[in-house]
Amino acid sequence: MIVETLCAVLALVLGGVLKGATGAGAPIIAVPIIAMLYDVPLAVAILAVPSLLSNVWQAWSYRRDRPPPAFVAAFAGAGAAGAIAGTIMLANLPSETLLLTVAGAVFAYIAFRLLRPDWVLSIALGQRLAAPAGFLGGVLQGASGVSAPVSITFLNAMKLERPAFIGTITLFFVAMSMVQIPMLVAYGFMSATTVLLGLGALGVIVASMPLGTYLAQHVSREAFDRTILVLLALIALRLVATSLG
Repeated sequence: MIVETLCAVLALVLGGVLKGATGAGAPIIAVPIIAMLYDVPLAVAILAVPSLLSNVWQAWSYRRDRPPPAFVAAFAGAGAAGAIAGTIMLANLPSETLLLTVAGAVFAYIAFRLLRPDWVLSIALGQRLAAPAGFLGGVLQGASGVSAPVSITFLNAMKLERPAFIGTITLFFVAMSMVQIPMLVAYGFMSATTVLLGLGALGVIVASMPLGTYLAQHVSREAFDRTILVLLALIALRLVATSLG
């Protein structure tokens, strides 16, 4: 139990470092590790509260930097709808399938980062794809707690300026969390204990973010990205082994 707890805390620290360095992405590391140690529903439930609280203030702070309201509303609104569908999947799929879903989401993220690092999506096409991308990202978030393969990749491809990116992705996370949390409660995945664990997780993530900010300023982006991708690949392989074992 002590080893598992320490590993979970380390996962949150790494997630906080990633969020501090990039402005997003804590669940991409924390959820797979916690899911591997315990199970996917618990990992999703624990990270739901930190996701909501850590993104509310950023969404408000960057509210003036967002792209056109129609684009943001379509992306975030579809994400909320997708989170409903994904949470239903979370409640009904076998644990092995959920583990493979998380692993698949992580592998998809790694593959896209490696194969199409310079892919650019035009603003006009991005606006047309906002709702489909948001919905698919929401489904992944609800079912696996990891929307990054779609959400972050989609916004990165549009080459948004950092303030616009943060203002959009944080509102997307807030919209999903606001529908996901009540559903997690209704399905029995979230209790008072889970909320307390989530608040503790939030504290670890926030405390670790300055380290990520420091690393972003003193370590090359390429070296940092390679390290994260290798770590994610190892985590995903372990998830596959766990689900098949």
